[in-house]
Amino acid sequence: MPPFAEATRMSMGRRSVRAGWLVLGLIFVGLGFIGTFVPLMPTTIFLILAAACFTRSSPRLEAWLLNHPRFGPTLRAWRAEGAAPRGAKIAACLGMALGYGLFWLAVRPGLWLGLAVASVVAACALFVVSRPSPGGRNGV
Repeated sequence: MPPFAEATRMSMGRRSVRAGWLVLGLIFVGLGFIGTFVPLMPTTIFLILAAACFTRSSPRLEAWLLNHPRFGPTLRAWRAEGAAPRGAKIAACLGMALGYGLFWLAVRPGLWLGLAVASVVAACALFVVSRPSPGGRNGV
């Protein structure tokens, strides 16, 4: 294959991957936007994922998210320190507890399914609570 054709094929492959990251980032922004209005649907995790996708596809959209007046500080804290604000941790844990309660009432799971789902929810809550607070402050 001529060198020009090989370079063009590689370039098209990179553009396809970049476009895929861009589309995925836009989907995550859309889900995060929906989460601002729908109870129990998370917002921040989708925006964290969107920022990661935009890192690989669109520096302009990444900068827009990181400089957003409402979500930017949380996204920057997560990126810099893996940190989550105390209020976000509390809201996440309350949302998980409420979600599990609704699951329990709606599904009426058997003992083993109920325990399995409770274990997953508890593991997620422990992960959230174990994240540092921005600026190195400890606490829930």
